Amino acid sequence: MAEDQATAAMETLAVEKQPETTVAEAPTVTITKRMMVAIDESDSSFYALQWVIDHFSNLLMTTEAAQAEGGLLTVVHVQSPSHHFAAFPAGPGGATAVYASSSMIESVKKAEQEASAALLSRALHMCRAKQIRTETMVLEGDAKDMICQAVEQMHVDLLVVGSRGLGKIRRAFIGSVSDYCAHHANCPILIVKPPKEIN
Repeated sequence: MAEDQATAAMETLAVEKQPETTVAEAPTVTITKRMMVAIDESDSSFYALQWVIDHFSNLLMTTEAAQAEGGLLTVVHVQSPSHHFAAFPAGPGGATAVYASSSMIESVKKAEQEASAALLSRALHMCRAKQIRTETMVLEGDAKDMICQAVEQMHVDLLVVGSRGLGKIRRAFIGSVSDYCAHHANCPILIVKPPKEIN
């Protein structure tokens, strides 16, 4: 018994006399956890979504490890705001505003919702085929502003948009969502340009 106590005391001393070792912490690596892809009815936006699926699927998989990391893909579609009137040139010298009936407004809204649902269904099908953790959103308003607002509110780590390849003149008149987002989004943005045959 005394021998056991002596052995235990020596082991304690041996442990106490060992030099302290410090372990350097590994550098922190930032992993993109939340990505957003903005889609519309264009082939270029779906090309951008497929590009994300092909290149970032390991960060967004539905496995337990990916869920613990928090990787999530948000697919967003922005509908144009509904206008309750239309202007038609009528009579001498000007346009006349004609207000749409409530049944017509409801019919237009329903058609827009169905179109958005079809786009997001197609996007979800693409993501589920590769087991990507995905959520969808439909927003209403100006696409440029709504995408940038959603990025800020959701703390998105990377925004991905497609490029339609508009010429300089068309881009100057109608604007480019990707160009606007590149200058105004509060996160890094990736603009995916499709091959020539898709444009």
